Amino acid sequence: MEVLRSSVLVLPFTASSVGVARRRLLGDLERAGVCDTAACDAGLVLSELVSNALRHATALPDHTLKACWQLGSDSVRIAVTDGGGPTVPTVMEPVGWAVGGRGLGIVDRLSLHWHVSDADGETTVWAEIPLRYGGTGSLVAASARDA
Repeated sequence: MEVLRSSVLVLPFTASSVGVARRRLLGDLERAGVCDTAACDAGLVLSELVSNALRHATALPDHTLKACWQLGSDSVRIAVTDGGGPTVPTVMEPVGWAVGGRGLGIVDRLSLHWHVSDADGETTVWAEIPLRYGGTGSLVAASARDA
């Protein structure tokens, strides 16, 4: 099955954008017939990338960030672009009961591969997530209260 579908969202640089982006991605994946577990993994990766942008980077010049994805026959490529920050996104080893530090570790575990690129004052973190098609049932889409 050849599936080529992509979306680009320009979102406000606020916490509510995490849930908005995740719900939109899950809707696209459900309409494409992606299995629930694979879609949930992709939704989690997108949530982590948007959350990391909000926590560790700056907004794009218009106080936004950009989330986009492209569905392929066996994977989805997810990218989040922000205005960059003082550090380079890297996988961290969280210490003890630390509240943060697990996001890119989750992305690393769920992705086929991921990468960071910097150009023209923007940082893009992208990840490629494996997909399986032919899912049955419906996805659990988080509400805005979960963002």
